Amino acid sequence: MMAVGRSGGTVLLLCFSFFALVTAESPYRFFDWNVTYGDIYPLGARQQDLKARLDRGRKLPSPDGILINGRSNGATLNVEQGKTYRLRISNVGLQNSLNFRIQNHRMKLVEVEGTHTMQTMFSSLDVHVGQSYSILITADQSPRDYYVVASSRFTDKIITTTGILRYSGSSTSASGPMPGGPTIQIDWSLNQARAIRTNLTASGPRPNPQGSYHYGLIPLIRTIVFGSSAGQINGKQRYGINSVSFVPADTPLKLADFFKISGVYKINSISDKSTGGGLYLDTSVLQVDYRTFIEIVFENKENIVQSYHLNGYSFWVVGMDGGQWNTGSRNGYNLRDAVSRSTVQVYPKSWTAIYIALDNVGMWNLRSEFWARQYLGQQLYLRVFTTSTSLRDEYPIPKNSRLCGRAKGRHTRPL
Repeated sequence: MMAVGRSGGTVLLLCFSFFALVTAESPYRFFDWNVTYGDIYPLGARQQDLKARLDRGRKLPSPDGILINGRSNGATLNVEQGKTYRLRISNVGLQNSLNFRIQNHRMKLVEVEGTHTMQTMFSSLDVHVGQSYSILITADQSPRDYYVVASSRFTDKIITTTGILRYSGSSTSASGPMPGGPTIQIDWSLNQARAIRTNLTASGPRPNPQGSYHYGLIPLIRTIVFGSSAGQINGKQRYGINSVSFVPADTPLKLADFFKISGVYKINSISDKSTGGGLYLDTSVLQVDYRTFIEIVFENKENIVQSYHLNGYSFWVVGMDGGQWNTGSRNGYNLRDAVSRSTVQVYPKSWTAIYIALDNVGMWNLRSEFWARQYLGQQLYLRVFTTSTSLRDEYPIPKNSRLCGRAKGRHTRPL
């Protein structure tokens, strides 16, 4: 999601929906509050301006600040004393991890990208680019105003902005020191990420959590290691995975795959191991087999926190740590209650490991959630392949799909 600020600048949004839960003391009431957090870029920059800057081979500038509901300070959330509220947080900014906290209020984490979590209390929460969380807060303090704070993480200059949590009937402005949060501490964030675990007693059969299916008991068929890199190609800034900087083909890859159009891409045009070689341009596609269970390790040898998203899948985040990954790292994996999600962070000079059940045939994009890196090549496609043409495995392309590139003029088959 992206919006252009009327006062100038490109606003990248961290969105929330906010509603009251049913309580014993009151009838059900529903609130749909959209609260936006994000960074604003200078010089009245629009998305097109930022894209043109990248096309010229330059990096994005640092953001000027963070906005809450389009305001640098002063956005307000209204609550009633004694009620409990759910706040769903999604960081859809361009490149910065953010930390979220509310003065004098603890936050109970209950959900991560569709997975019920152990209900852990936090005083502040790191939200990395592309990630989503649900927290519960209870309006259990004296009725006045309290600071809501969002600040950047792992940046040379810490950017902070505030909003207001306002109790019904409040006549007292927020005061006192704003709640402090972490700034550049990596271990703090890593330990918090490890503390987020699946609630095995929620949304599952009892007394057998997760029924007869459990990711920790399934043999691995394949291990893939992806390493990020940054460099120059033809004098311009580029990014890549396993030395390949992705360039789009002249035809959408799924159309080329469906219609078996040759020359659009090459299968396995990217290695399944981190090569450490120099960057080069290609349309990177890696083939994996349908109905297999695989491990992917993301290695990050750079000095920034990175974030990856895989379309079409959720995966189990089984491990993360500093240093170089090796097979012995599996001894520290969480094979019982790791959280299942679709976007995961990788800390500087560190690795993150995930398990995936390949149960969705198709051509699926795996990409950096940092917009500039994704745009300049840090992405690839996983081709989850089967020889079957059964509708049980994959539906045909819809009849009203727009066919372009080399697929133009072809016909879809009826369902």
